[in-house]
Amino acid sequence: MRPPSPLRRFLRVLREDLEAARHRDPAARNGFEVALIYPGLHAVWAYRLTHRMWREPALRLPARIIAQVARAATGVEIHPGAKIGRRLFIDHGMGVVIGETAVVGDDVLLFHGSTLGGRSMKRGKRHPTLGDRVVVGAGAKILGPVWVGDDVQVGANAVVVKDVPAGSVAVGVPARNRVPEPVVPPAEPAEDPSLLIEYVI
Repeated sequence: MRPPSPLRRFLRVLREDLEAARHRDPAARNGFEVALIYPGLHAVWAYRLTHRMWREPALRLPARIIAQVARAATGVEIHPGAKIGRRLFIDHGMGVVIGETAVVGDDVLLFHGSTLGGRSMKRGKRHPTLGDRVVVGAGAKILGPVWVGDDVQVGANAVVVKDVPAGSVAVGVPARNRVPEPVVPPAEPAEDPSLLIEYVI
């Protein structure tokens, strides 16, 4: 059995992005509506194209031009050189910035106004790395070559400038890491012993 062609693989990734947006936004009514009007999805699709172009040095200028057109149309700026995993969903979209050396894992959720930015003008790795299933709240800034582990939640308007261990919650300015308390399932309701007493008259 032959492996799928590059075009088929590319289309499968685009379909995954669409399904991720449809399932992660409770306001989404159907796939057609999401594909037609969701700017965050359009920005991710434009990135998928420009990132492939970015691999060819001769296509880097056209890739940047397309990225800027996508930015003007969607309000989302994603550098073609960034490395983004599967099923990224950008909710609302407006104001999201993802820098050139940023790395984003699978199943990440970014809310509007979030920034994966740099703190240095030097060349090299200057943007953050996000693990899988990370949620970045509205207006949050993750700055510099910091590492954000799997399943981290970054609170709205937090400013992250240090590494965040997996499973943590980062809140505040500058952000502090908190480990959420484990959720204890409610105990089974105990039977009232008085119900078991038989009254003998």
